[in-house]
Amino acid sequence: MPTAVMITGTSSGIGRAAALALAGRGFDVFAGVRSNSDGEALRAGSGGRITPLIIDVTDPELIARTARDVEESTGGAGLAGLVNNAGIGAPWPMELVPLEEFRRHLEVNVTGQLAVTQAFLPMVKRARGRIVNVGSEGGRITLPFLGPVTAAKHALVSVTDALRMELRPWGVHVALVEPGATKSDAPGKLVGSGRRAIAESFTPAGRSDYAEPFGQAIDRIAAGHDRQGSPPEVIARAVVRALTDRRPRTRYPVGGHAKLLTRLGRLAPDRVMDMLFLHTLGLPRQFGARQTDTDGAWA
Repeated sequence: MPTAVMITGTSSGIGRAAALALAGRGFDVFAGVRSNSDGEALRAGSGGRITPLIIDVTDPELIARTARDVEESTGGAGLAGLVNNAGIGAPWPMELVPLEEFRRHLEVNVTGQLAVTQAFLPMVKRARGRIVNVGSEGGRITLPFLGPVTAAKHALVSVTDALRMELRPWGVHVALVEPGATKSDAPGKLVGSGRRAIAESFTPAGRSDYAEPFGQAIDRIAAGHDRQGSPPEVIARAVVRALTDRRPRTRYPVGGHAKLLTRLGRLAPDRVMDMLFLHTLGLPRQFGARQTDTDGAWA
């Protein structure tokens, strides 16, 4: 029975916690990292069950080379699992996001995941293993100013659903882990990225229209992660479950308010969700002042 698992995006956060959790459950883990120092730090905490590999999910040659290395290391036995966790995220108003930045979100968070899946799928099929895609509660809800992130996460939901149906004849189960708010360095990065965008990339008109509500929204989003977020280890346990449950589920909403928000995203009317999120981020009052002399749309 194969015990090898490949997981991407393990330099920090959820990916690092998942790699360590899988190693702790007896899996031989091939862990995609960004640098040798990240890999050595991960290997040191794993008791020798983690093999770090440098991988960039947007680099086809590097993906192919990594797949060949894993194939050789496993001796053709195949993979018990593939965990697609690598991802990026930066806040932007949709009116102002540079198109190259939007394309990069799709390239890393969607196309890159599919590229890795295609490269490793022969090994997964051979072992009748499982695929776990780490998405987000943002795959079923959308917050203002996180459109580039949630657009990619919505697309990953569709990719996951298609793979699950198409791979059924080979006995390959495909699951989606949907983390909610998570305590990590990501909230700080989100705020820093947003502040740089305001200072360096917003047009003067864009700064006038969006700087105040945008800054307030990303501060509140980050604060919510710090206040209500779950440790990465909680999300890692869901990844392990998706790979080991006797009867695996198709989706694992976990952490923060993921279960509540993903359920609301399916059941509540769009305008109710709109006002809920705008109110939560303090935006109705902000925008209401700007729109009062037109149509009061946000009042």
